Amino acid sequence: QPRLVESGGGLVQPGASLRLSCVGSGFRLAYYAIGWFRQAPGKEREGVSCFSARDGSTHYADFVKGRFSISRDNATNTVYLQMNNLKTEDTAVYSCAALPAVWAIQASCFLYEYEDWGQGTQVTVSS
Repeated sequence: QPRLVESGGGLVQPGASLRLSCVGSGFRLAYYAIGWFRQAPGKEREGVSCFSARDGSTHYADFVKGRFSISRDNATNTVYLQMNNLKTEDTAVYSCAALPAVWAIQASCFLYEYEDWGQGTQVTVSS
């Protein structure tokens, strides 16, 4: 059973940076589609960034383009989310999700039916 553990969250001021990590165990990340999502209090969960299972391309929500960057290290089974120029509206619980790439059939990696989720890491941006 795949297991995902996120880390790297914290309390930072606007304009600061954080790097979130998502470490997978029980599976080989190289064969999985991976995405980062977030959920703020009282709001729906929303996609932040993900890898396309079709060609490995990276995709970002409009509200993080130019500020966030997703990357992966298959050797260590880790996916990263580098977050720069953080804004107060980025405050949320950030979670990573995984799905065997062969099952990732939707056109957008934000729409994949991810089956495995981490517990999330809290990111709070406040002055």
